[in-house]
Amino acid sequence: MNTITEIQKAIGRLPEKEKSALSAWLQSEDEPILSKTEEAALLARLDRGAAELDAGEGIPLERVREKIRGWAGK
Repeated sequence: MNTITEIQKAIGRLPEKEKSALSAWLQSEDEPILSKTEEAALLARLDRGAAELDAGEGIPLERVREKIRGWAGK
């Protein structure tokens, strides 16, 4: 297989589950969307969130699910 056309034909013959797996893999090969600064800020926010959860300051999962149901219904 050495041309894009051959690759496209081969992909076309894959079962849907394998196409999905291939798609996920290809997307994982892309360059990160976040800059280093954005990534550091995101990780810091996640660390703060984890610390809040560890301290019992989080929102119960059922309440989160209710909010999501409400948002999805709009």
